[in-house]
Parts: sequence; C-alpha cells; structure tokens
Amino acid sequence: MIRVLYFARLRDVFGCSEEALPAPATVAELIAVLAARGGVWADELSAGKVFRVAVNQEMARLQDEIPAGAEVAIFPPVTGG
Repeated sequence: MIRVLYFARLRDVFGCSEEALPAPATVAELIAVLAARGGVWADELSAGKVFRVAVNQEMARLQDEIPAGAEVAIFPPVTGG
C-alpha cells in the first residue's frame, strides 16, 4: 500500500486530503488509476493539466517507480511571492 496526499486545489476538487491505495509500479500508473475514476479526477489529472508529484518528499517523474509503503504527494505548481 501507498499513502497518497492531495494538496491545494486538488484537495478541494477531489474532496479529500489523503487516501491509501495499492502500490502501482510507477507514477504514470498511479496517475492512470486515479484518472480512470472519471469526472474531476480525469479532468484534473489529464495530460493538459499541470501538476507535480513527489515520492517520499522528492520530486518524481512519470516513469519513476513507487516503492511499497511510499508517501506520494500530488499538488499544483506553486509560485512564490
């Protein structure tokens, strides 16, 4: 299992801040599983939307593996001020 955390706009749109899911092999597989839920999940995680993913608090790419027990954060890009 992995722990998936949602932040900022995504937390609000998805209506949850975190959930536990079976561990997929890669970040791309996780995004595909979540987008397959349809509705706002598909809209927010589509190829045209910009979001970031971190695995165990390190920025991740779609092809990166997700180890069992990992913490995966999904969040929109953040700008400083």
